[in-house]
Amino acid sequence: MNKNKIVLLSETESLERLLCRLPEHHPQRQFLQVELFRTAAGKRGEDRLERKLIEFSPEENHRFLRNVCLTLGDWKVQIDGLLLTERGAIVIESKNISGQLYFNNSTGEFSRIDLEGIRTVMEDPTSQVNKHVRFLKKFFKQHKINLPIEGVVVFTSKHCEFMVKPASNNVCKTYQLIDYLFDILQTFPQKVANQNLAKIDKLLQKFHTPYKRHPLCQQYNIDAGELQSGILCHSCKKFSMSRRHKSGWLCGSCQTVDPLAFQYALQEYFSLIDTQLSNRQIRQFCNLESPYVASRLLSTFELETAGALRNRTYQLKKTN
Repeated sequence: MNKNKIVLLSETESLERLLCRLPEHHPQRQFLQVELFRTAAGKRGEDRLERKLIEFSPEENHRFLRNVCLTLGDWKVQIDGLLLTERGAIVIESKNISGQLYFNNSTGEFSRIDLEGIRTVMEDPTSQVNKHVRFLKKFFKQHKINLPIEGVVVFTSKHCEFMVKPASNNVCKTYQLIDYLFDILQTFPQKVANQNLAKIDKLLQKFHTPYKRHPLCQQYNIDAGELQSGILCHSCKKFSMSRRHKSGWLCGSCQTVDPLAFQYALQEYFSLIDTQLSNRQIRQFCNLESPYVASRLLSTFELETAGALRNRTYQLKKTN
């Protein structure tokens, strides 16, 4: 029997579901709403960057890699974007920061003044892109890859204004990125000998170490017992879905039928509560009474199991 695959919800979806299950007057609700706004804005910025990169079409062979996670000993990096060409590699660091932006070339500080006129000193994103370039140079050297490397920081917010730019780093807005990429390519040699981009891409995928996400209740120190239990109806946003043998899951409030309701609930559990669950825990989370029904439902998904009978636990299947 073909089993259904379960994956984690996106960061934005996870925060939306967490807020949906939290009590209305929970002390962390306002903070989480700000986190949701920030995360959603960042995703919109990434989408704008993706659309802009479609315009990058040099005559030479090239590859663009997203979310490159690598490790050298205890040193871990998560690179937003990496452009590979036959002449060199360009690290792309994406930042969704709005307001008036100041790079102080004498002190090395980075600050922004927001719409309310409040000045905030922040971590300089050029330091981060420089760190990634140094990491990649070391990684390439270890694997005998002879490619020069540069970096660029892209500010994806539509509401940012450069007041002072850094003297020695490439910093631009989304609409300027393509010109910056071509300008950086012009600083590289015309072609570096014996560069197989497919081979480099395969090597980077081989050493890719995905960022490990923690369930949000653990990340924000929220007691899972505070969350509303039940299976969410995506139509009326009430936790009133109940199982119907033939039609799937029926909302007792608006009568919507959803055959995937339990699958969504499983995604929520792994994204919000814990990396593993038991029959009892998923019944409590979904307001299911029968352990036999819960066991049959869980058996229809691609989950790794440990233990037997009452002590059995389930977790997401590891990807190769």
